[in-house]
This record gives sequence, structure tokens and C-alpha cells, in this order.
Amino acid sequence: MKNNAKAKTKKSYRIKNKFRFITFLTVLMLITAFGSSAIFGLGDAAGSDKTQYVSVKVEAGDTLWNLAKEYGPSNVDLRRVIYEIEKINNIDAGSLQTGMIITIPSANI
Repeated sequence: MKNNAKAKTKKSYRIKNKFRFITFLTVLMLITAFGSSAIFGLGDAAGSDKTQYVSVKVEAGDTLWNLAKEYGPSNVDLRRVIYEIEKINNIDAGSLQTGMIITIPSANI
């Protein structure tokens, strides 16, 4: 009969180390927060990774290098900006003519 009494008693838990318990809860909350944001896509910043463009009318003496330097993003290599200008406008450096209106990426290439 004693064995049955032991089996039916509810086991109680006691916190022996408060620091470890608080650390465990903090880590558990961080994992839950990061996990839920990854699952639900809360970390996606869709607006920030869209490229912004500016339209520019080519003047006499303009080169793709100068236009990329003046209107393109300052944190990107100019050669990459020129490549993007050529690709977007379906032109090359030799076909640039006065009066053309070209699109230049100005941010987030």
C-alpha cells in the first residue's frame, strides 16, 4: 500500500539556483522570439532592398562614368553601376548620345 501512496503523490520542483533559472528563461525567450520572427518573416525588410532609380537627360560631354559617379550610389563600385546602367537601358558606353534619357540606379544595387 505504501508503494501506491508514493506513486500518487505529486512531485514538487524547487529552484536551487536562481541565476541558472533566470538564464534558462532568458535564453528560452530569445530562441522563441527569433524562431517566431524567422517563421513569420518579421525580419524581412522588403522596402529596403528595392533599387531606386533616377532618370537623367544626357548632356554634351557626359560619359557613363561621370553619370554613374554623380547619380549612382556612393557605396558601390562605379564599374558595377556602369554595368547596371548599360543593362537597364540596353546601351553601351559607345552608344551614349546627347539628348538621351537614361535610367540610373541611385540606391541599393
